[in-house]
Amino acid sequence: MADEPLVLGIETSCDETGVGIVRGHTLLADAVASSVDEHARFGGVVPEVASRAHLEAMVPTIQRALKEAGVAASDLDGIAVTAGPGLAGALLVGVSAAKAYAYALGKPLYGVNHLASHICVDQLEHGPLPEPTMALLVSGGHSSLLLAPDITADVRPLGSTIDDAAGEAFDKIARVLNLGFPGGPVIDRIAREGDPAAIAFPRGLTGPRDAAYDFSFSGLKTAVARWIEAKRAAGEEVPIADVSASFQEAVVDVLTRKAVRACKDEGVEHLMIGGGVAANSRLRAMAERRCEDAGLTLRVPRPKLCTDNGAMVAALGAEMVARGRSASAWDLSADSSLPVTDPHVPDPDAHSHAHSHSHSHDHVHELSRKNLYA
Repeated sequence: MADEPLVLGIETSCDETGVGIVRGHTLLADAVASSVDEHARFGGVVPEVASRAHLEAMVPTIQRALKEAGVAASDLDGIAVTAGPGLAGALLVGVSAAKAYAYALGKPLYGVNHLASHICVDQLEHGPLPEPTMALLVSGGHSSLLLAPDITADVRPLGSTIDDAAGEAFDKIARVLNLGFPGGPVIDRIAREGDPAAIAFPRGLTGPRDAAYDFSFSGLKTAVARWIEAKRAAGEEVPIADVSASFQEAVVDVLTRKAVRACKDEGVEHLMIGGGVAANSRLRAMAERRCEDAGLTLRVPRPKLCTDNGAMVAALGAEMVARGRSASAWDLSADSSLPVTDPHVPDPDAHSHAHSHSHSHDHVHELSRKNLYA
């Protein structure tokens, strides 16, 4: 529908330069420029390399998205950008670009939360989010259980990782097995040839006295690494497929068990899974089975929407516009540790004016000149 908000979203929290364009709940463009190959030789993401790659990719990726969507920049109703959490330098590139475009076009600016965006992207696949929504977010940087009564204003953390995130554990085990970076996709693929019950790896934080919704994968990672080292020290061949399958099973068993328990405890009938690890085929299969057994409806976006992308930022931005949430101020900052309880960063002076772009032009110009690269 033409009267639904048309929003461009910019995502630069890690190594992906994502630009998405959304009209309401409809995805019009999803352009991504990844710098993953530039990090592969280091075995992980290098912040400085990521920031430079974002700088180079930003304008071409925005132009590609506008062309793909068949819209002009002047048609937009707003610009949304990931303000945090993420790598500070990488976030800064996205926030600076969003400010520049929003100011030049005279459009409102929305600094939004990376984690809330991962939840909101499901609207592009399965329609409006149920309220409340229970979300399990699993990625290289986060493993979180979140309850979202209102994705634009009320997101409550129930549990999170106390050490390594799930995706981080996948990367580290892939490194020990010499499988390259990133580790998630390759372990997922190799695990299909292995036996998930071959090796009894530990399930972290699943004891009766452990925190019900928190996650820990550090002990599992260490146990797997030691098991592999012991095999190599004894001169035995490491069964890579069985190790991959058994490790993966330990991760997804804990993730799905805790997520289903949270839904039951909170009386929520839907479970949404997002984040890069949500692309894992075994996680999807186990979640589907456990949700079915528990009478829950499972919502998982297609794999391309689970990894970091601009579409998820645009989706949350469009929801902000649709619900009349206040835009961000021109001195919006990148916040590498933005809490998930802040789905977006509103203008603190919003009560005195409807939108930050409705300031007098001189005032905006002065703010912009001082803060465009703040």
